[in-house]
Amino acid sequence: MLLNSNPFIDKNHNKTLHAGSYVRRRQCPAVKVVSAVVVTKAVIMALTRLERAQAWILSACMGVLFALFRLLAPRLSGGFTKLQPVTNPLLMMSAMQLAQRIRRREVSSVEVVQAYIDRIQEVNPLLNAMVQDRFAAALLEAAQVDKLIEEETGGEDVLEDRLPLLGVPLTVKEAFALQGMPNTAGVVSRRGVLSVGDAPPVALLKRAGAIPLGVTNSSELCMWCESHNHLYGICNNPYDLERTPGGSSGGEGSILGSGASVIGIGSDIGGSIRMPCFFNGIFGHKTTPGVISNDCQYPPASGRHEDYLSTGPMCRYAEDLLPMLRIMAGPNAHKLSLSIEVNLWNLRFFSIPHDGGSPLVSAVDEQLLQVQRRVVERLEADLGVKVQEVHLSGLKYGFQIWDTYMGLPDKEGKPPTPFQVLMGEPGRPVWPVWELAKWMMGRSPHTMAAIGLALVEMTSSSKPSPFIVKQKEKLQKEIEELLGTDGVLLYPTHPRLAPKHHHPLFTPFNFAYTGVINILGLPVTQCPLGLSVEGLPLGVQVVTGKLQDRLSLAMALYLEKTFGGWRDPGAD
Repeated sequence: MLLNSNPFIDKNHNKTLHAGSYVRRRQCPAVKVVSAVVVTKAVIMALTRLERAQAWILSACMGVLFALFRLLAPRLSGGFTKLQPVTNPLLMMSAMQLAQRIRRREVSSVEVVQAYIDRIQEVNPLLNAMVQDRFAAALLEAAQVDKLIEEETGGEDVLEDRLPLLGVPLTVKEAFALQGMPNTAGVVSRRGVLSVGDAPPVALLKRAGAIPLGVTNSSELCMWCESHNHLYGICNNPYDLERTPGGSSGGEGSILGSGASVIGIGSDIGGSIRMPCFFNGIFGHKTTPGVISNDCQYPPASGRHEDYLSTGPMCRYAEDLLPMLRIMAGPNAHKLSLSIEVNLWNLRFFSIPHDGGSPLVSAVDEQLLQVQRRVVERLEADLGVKVQEVHLSGLKYGFQIWDTYMGLPDKEGKPPTPFQVLMGEPGRPVWPVWELAKWMMGRSPHTMAAIGLALVEMTSSSKPSPFIVKQKEKLQKEIEELLGTDGVLLYPTHPRLAPKHHHPLFTPFNFAYTGVINILGLPVTQCPLGLSVEGLPLGVQVVTGKLQDRLSLAMALYLEKTFGGWRDPGAD
């Protein structure tokens, strides 16, 4: 919170800012300076009295609830448990490297698949990331791959062109249909539901030669930032088992971050790829909406959700992002011009260190501010560019924008499926108040997060706020003008490092940093940037203009080389 009413005091740095120097401009006459981002008193985000009051009330209420939680929550027994380090060198190679070695018969697919099975069996009892495996089937498929390679007469190039992921293991978020595997999204009433086919992006990855090992944990109905449900239980972070791996693709993030998978698939409608990738120190990409099919996921998109939902790749190595995206996009891959080489020297760079002071959202952790400044410094030193630090006033309303637009009806006027309906399927809708009463007695099959979302939905107005609509339209125009077709934006993924289990219940709006980007329809690559003093992953969102996904993928390669990429959580 601001310490006084001076509009040039920044809440995250607590230092005086100068309007004339706050925006760093590239020294290039060809660069168009967007007037909307020039810092003026109207753009510097000092909190109003009303916002300060809202922040105080929210902080006080959450403080009381958190104190009760600390008092009543069961104490964890035993000391800190650390994962064993990765020892098999096959687990330290990218998917592209593994595929090449398999094609060249330098290693068999069976050996690679078995190495990952062994690692999963070693770490999953601690993580609860993989909720259903298909190890026996995967080993049979790997043996068939080895036989195919042995009998192939066309040479390595033919295999690479036709089957670029041949023999490489894959893990899949349980919310996606994978033939023969459960597809429940963690809803107890869907126990026993099995997929009879594959979701389109899963099918494309399998057609490219990837071998699924199993499905991974998620939040209930994929609508919360912790992967916790009463069907499979809670998923743990490989860097600290007492912390969340994020959600909703947290099982994927956890299994990848532990070194027990090399590539995976997730979905993102409010940060569900990016937060798990951030918390688990891996790479992930939220694609431009409409490029990768969202079909055969549960819950299915409704209302305008298809405009904001993105399916995308998750992986430990940046070089796997682009080939995975090309495969998963299928017939739409041409829209992204992925074959065009990206020269980072020709791009324009921007950095936004925080949202400008939302009273609903935590201040950005100082370590995240520092590492984002380090990225800026390295870009300027390595590429000879000037990175403009800018502020967009609409970001302060990120949560309200996400919440408003997620509730809008589709083009035919049909609203989104109510959360209480999804919670009850395939039966009758649940009554959230009754579920809350049952939860307090330990009898509800639903998590507190899901019940809370249903209660909030019941009390929300169906009529969008004209002010928030105006803020979104203004922000959309500003950011599209800012980025154009050659702009790259650095923006925090989350204001906090990976939180302790259940703590996000008391900071429920912190996902606004990712959620607002969904509503804006922009592609984003999440990139790891080393570890904090606590040994937790640091990271940043790299945002580009619509259909300019290749720019942020190129930045991922640069940042991996510069900051080291994924770190083994079991290493000293």
